[in-house]
Amino acid sequence: MKVNENNFRAYARYALITGAASGMGRVYARELALLGYNLVVVDINEPALLKTAEEIRAEIAGLEDWRSASKERFKVLPVVQDLSQMEAASLVHARTEAEGCEVEVLVNNAGMLLVNGICETPEKKLSLIMMVHNYTPLMLCRAYVPQMKERGCGYVLNISSLAAWMSWPVIGMYGNTKRFVKDFSRELRIECRGTGVSVTNAYFGAVDTPLIPLKQNLRNLAHRLGIMIWPQQAVDSALKATFKRRRGTMPGFLNHLFRPLVIILPDVLLAWAYRKCKRYLK
Repeated sequence: MKVNENNFRAYARYALITGAASGMGRVYARELALLGYNLVVVDINEPALLKTAEEIRAEIAGLEDWRSASKERFKVLPVVQDLSQMEAASLVHARTEAEGCEVEVLVNNAGMLLVNGICETPEKKLSLIMMVHNYTPLMLCRAYVPQMKERGCGYVLNISSLAAWMSWPVIGMYGNTKRFVKDFSRELRIECRGTGVSVTNAYFGAVDTPLIPLKQNLRNLAHRLGIMIWPQQAVDSALKATFKRRRGTMPGFLNHLFRPLVIILPDVLLAWAYRKCKRYLK
């Protein structure tokens, strides 16, 4: 995002980002810090999370432009937390309350990708993806949105997916969880109208992160075809939509082209694609 003296937050409030140790989560954290937010960064990977926090601290400390007058106020709170645990949201919330962090921006970014059929996926992994994608983001919203309403200002960014509109072969469970994110975000957005709190959904297609298990040659091809975008592009689009209080964003022309088409694909065609994908996975 472009930062100027009109939108700079001067490190008076906090942004909370889950899955902040790597990938897009790290980019969200950096961009929000440059925008003037203190950070609460949450992840299960403690070494990577602490590294992210330290790198962002160093970058902010090195600012020499007009933001330098505020940089001494910048704070980062790393919270090491397994977001698949039932009590994860309450533990994160308790930590921020104890530290006196007023969270104005909540980015439910943490995610995972299962590449298999539902019946071939271990029960533990099915539970894991539902907790990380659905239950914990829902409970984090339940914890922080009432406080945002009381202050009359807040921004929630939930990460859904293009896959929320259909059952993609071998990533159907991923799409199902992202559909829940899409729908509960709409309900929350309706409930927040007129309160100063906005809820935005990001509907990404393929983003070039370690979450997608593709070989480099296939990644290069996906970029050339416009199917895959870089993490910075995705984050810029999502944050721009969030601070403009839009309902959602879907970067990538092909994603807008595909969305109405994938909805009408017949089950017989998807079943054929599923069988082909299963052979490839073996």
